[in-house]
Amino acid sequence: MLSLFTTFFHIGLFTIGGGYAMIPLIEAKVVDEKQWISREELLDLMAVAQSCPGIFAVNIAIFIGYKIRGTWGALLSTLGCILPSFLIILAIALFFRQFQDNIWVARAFRGIRPCVVALIAAPTFKMAKTAQINRYNIWIPVLGAFLIWMFGVSPIWVIVVAGLGGYLYGKYITGESAL
Repeated sequence: MLSLFTTFFHIGLFTIGGGYAMIPLIEAKVVDEKQWISREELLDLMAVAQSCPGIFAVNIAIFIGYKIRGTWGALLSTLGCILPSFLIILAIALFFRQFQDNIWVARAFRGIRPCVVALIAAPTFKMAKTAQINRYNIWIPVLGAFLIWMFGVSPIWVIVVAGLGGYLYGKYITGESAL
């Protein structure tokens, strides 16, 4: 139980940029180091966490914690995930007026932004490999991203349509059973 808390505390403490930036750390700690879940399970949990209301990082912590140790695991992993951010924001709030207009702080944040993009992009390519994205089905995520980016289509609709399409493909094209 303590390991769940400390693992997610470490992940929350060293992640800048939100839930998607946590993916590489979650994968390294939970899949590679601790071997609590497989890469495929992580991909499935991420899909469910993204589909649920709430904060992605908290959702993924809840699902992993629950899978490992039930309700107490979910509570401890969630607390570990959110506590570092809470403490950091509390400290920033206490001292924000003192460094709000500091040129060094502004420059540091300008340097951090591209790093956050890389932290989000790197696991995307890893997930594509795990999800078995290939030249025949690459159009699905590309079309989904395009619809969201260019036309403002809600990601919820993209997920619903993709899920329905996958179900119909499995049922009528490949003849696989849904259950």
